[in-house]
Amino acid sequence: MPEIITLGETMVAFVSKEAGPLRYMSEFRKVITGSESNVAIGLTRLGHSVGWVSRLGRDEFGFYIEKELKGEGVDTTQVIFDEGLPTGIMFKEVRSADMTNVYYYRKGSAASNMQPADIDVDYLNSARLIHLTGITPALSTGCMDTVKFLIKKARVKNKLLSFDPNIRLKLWKREQIKDSIIPMISYTDILLCGSDEGELLFDTDQPEEMLQKAFDVGAKKVVIKLGSKGALVADSMNREVIHFIDPVKVVAVDSVGAGDAFAAGFLSGYLRGLSDKECGKLGAIMGAYAVTTKGDYEGLPTKNEMERLLVNEHVSR
Repeated sequence: MPEIITLGETMVAFVSKEAGPLRYMSEFRKVITGSESNVAIGLTRLGHSVGWVSRLGRDEFGFYIEKELKGEGVDTTQVIFDEGLPTGIMFKEVRSADMTNVYYYRKGSAASNMQPADIDVDYLNSARLIHLTGITPALSTGCMDTVKFLIKKARVKNKLLSFDPNIRLKLWKREQIKDSIIPMISYTDILLCGSDEGELLFDTDQPEEMLQKAFDVGAKKVVIKLGSKGALVADSMNREVIHFIDPVKVVAVDSVGAGDAFAAGFLSGYLRGLSDKECGKLGAIMGAYAVTTKGDYEGLPTKNEMERLLVNEHVSR
């Protein structure tokens, strides 16, 4: 049974092989994409057991996603194959190494039909941590209810809850964001929040203020991800002590997936009992190597590779 459980939609993505507007593209690379499954893959590569809960269409795209996740070591036994609804798809337009546009075709997808009854409560028993994002509740009323149900069960069963707002403005109406996400943050043991998301949620562009406002609504440990500038980490038990996490310098090939990779590294460190600073270092390395290859997770290091990277980072300093 898995140590970590996550829930969310994974889609098949078609990525243009050349840079330029999609209207001129004729060749694409087929991959899978999904914030929660990215985190799941990152954690399995670091030696953890992870279960992914979702719905997929009973179609070739759904079978492809299941095959890829199982190949990465993610437990997919809780995936429901929907006979009547399709697997979501996405097209990614590459304009440059640091600029991509995405086009979603996920409305009415199998995953958007998730319901609380899809959750096998007994499956949660072995988990130490449940990881959720703000993407899933934005997909439908059923998905919102499912996330709320899972949060409730996590509290009842005394499981750690990590949450990444991962706000997609294409999915939310701006006036819904705070009312929907802040209550979820109030139950969160580990909040992993991008600075742009923090600005939307907490009405400030100052990362230090975001930390304090997250504590005020109930989060226990907070990470503010600053992209290429690093990250801040603090704990509500000693909220004035703020750790700055240095960025890891690499040559970026594809900017997508760095936040999910950071989350996987940080959560791995936390579950291993490392300090906030050490957890942040794992997150920074994972985030950096996510952008060294095309794709959301292909460049993520394994546990053995991470150990070597940590030694190299220490020596370089």
